[in-house]
Parts: sequence; C-alpha cells; structure tokens
Amino acid sequence: MDNSPQNVSGYGTGAQAALVRNRVLRNTYLLLAISMIPTVLGAWVGLQSGINRVMGSSPGFSAILFLAGAFGLMFLIERNKNNSLGVALLLAFTFFMGVMLSRLLGFVLGMGNGAQLIMFAFGGTAAVFGAMATIASTTKRDFSGMQKFLFIGAVILIVASLANIFLQMPALMLTVSVMAIGIFSAFLLVDLQRIINGGETNYISATLAVYLSLYNIFSNLLMLLGVLGGDRD
Repeated sequence: MDNSPQNVSGYGTGAQAALVRNRVLRNTYLLLAISMIPTVLGAWVGLQSGINRVMGSSPGFSAILFLAGAFGLMFLIERNKNNSLGVALLLAFTFFMGVMLSRLLGFVLGMGNGAQLIMFAFGGTAAVFGAMATIASTTKRDFSGMQKFLFIGAVILIVASLANIFLQMPALMLTVSVMAIGIFSAFLLVDLQRIINGGETNYISATLAVYLSLYNIFSNLLMLLGVLGGDRD
C-alpha cells in the first residue's frame, strides 16, 4: 500500500491522507472483531482440554510459557505485518491468548456467579473502549507523550506479577490488577488516538496494540471481580 502524498482523481494530499486514515481505522476494527473468534475458541479449547487446570497447578511454568509465546508471536507479527502472513500470525496469537485466558476463566466459572462476572467484565471492557475511543476522537490534546511512562509502568507490572508467583500476596495481586486496568486503558487511549490521527498506517500493528490493551483490561477486571465479588458457595 502506497501511503505517500499524491493527487488522485482531484483529491489533494489532505483528502488522500484522510482516506488512508479511514481505511486503517476500518481495517483495524474489522480485524479486531475477527480476532475475538480465535480468542473465544482458544479459551474453549483450554477449558475443555483441561489445559487450564495444568496451568493452575504450575503457575511458574505457565508464566514462562505465556511470556515466551506472547512475545515470540508478537515479534513474528511485527516482522510480517506488511503481508498476509501477518494476519494469520495475529489470529494464531489471539488463539494462544485465549488458551492462556482459560485458567482465569476456569477459576471464575467455578463460582456460583461466574458467568455473570464474565459478562460484567466484558461490559466494563466495552465501556472503557467506548470512553477511550470517544476521548481519542474528540480531544485536541496529544497523549503520545504518555508512552514512555506507560511502558515503564507495564514493565513494573510484569516484574510485580512474576514476583507475586512466589510471594503469593493477595494485596499485591489486587494492586497489580488495579494498576493494569489504569495503565492499559491509557495505552488504549494513546493507540486509538495514533490510529485516528494517522500516526499508524499498518492495520495489523494497530490491531495488535488495541487487542493487547483490551485483553489486559478484561483479564484484570475479571480478576478483580472474581476476588472481590465472586460467590464461592
């Protein structure tokens, strides 16, 4: 795809840039919607095959598998973002993330109100997405300067999560979940604004960024709901 400024059929460079932005945004939302299918399928496979119970019995190994698989696939996606293989790798990545999510889903579904909590988490994530999309498309403020601090925050979250595998501190787990919701909501805002303003011209990279934020918001919101509002009777 040629994104260089040019005059086409009477369109000026401004109109051409708007067409590119709209195409990237449309393709991003479409691919994001499609990516939910392998995510759900992966979660179902994880629950039905018992992989979620295996991961629950070995949290340390699960964390290593998650980091290796996620970062490995993300690297491959970025390497192939300009060809059709990038789409296939992205869908494989979302399937993998669904499998990894099955451990948390199995934990929550074991509660009396588990299905209701999942719907609440889904609704909350959708509300965050709607709010961030509205802000990103209406405000004139540039949020790109937040990226450095958000990246540092994400690294701290990873380190704290890994440490808590051994520390097993409920308070730390809740703190990490609350921080993760805030940090990835801000990541979502930054990424959506970049896409809307034309700063991201590759819809595969854009979809990956938005998907990661939504995944982390949903999983940490579900964790909070499960711990604080779960019916264990």
